[in-house]
Amino acid sequence: MHAVNVAIETMRIDKWLWAARFFKTRSLASQAIEHGRVKLNGDRVKPAREIKPGDRLELESGDFAWTGVVLGLSMQRGPAPVAQALYQEDPASQTRRQQQMADRKLAVNPAAALKGRPTKRDRRLIHRFTDE
Repeated sequence: MHAVNVAIETMRIDKWLWAARFFKTRSLASQAIEHGRVKLNGDRVKPAREIKPGDRLELESGDFAWTGVVLGLSMQRGPAPVAQALYQEDPASQTRRQQQMADRKLAVNPAAALKGRPTKRDRRLIHRFTDE
């Protein structure tokens, strides 16, 4: 049997978010939608909501906010360059996200102040010190 390429006009928003590589799994995409972190054309939606090219998406993932337009649909998850062709990010959103990433790099590592179990390297140094 030969696979027939059928142009799709709409698809579920949770599946599109997974195919466009915004989330690692469809269930994570569904959870984000259920918690109101994804808006389609300015409205909160459910995971089964149909999405089509030209729709406007607003997405909050962790510390980052993303705004853009859907350019295409894909029923399968492909490599990153293919996934990036499915959407176009707004210039304002892109500059805001890049600024957030730059700020994050300059911030102090919060785990540096934590004192918990020693790392493997720390244990070796402790053993070296106590065995001598």
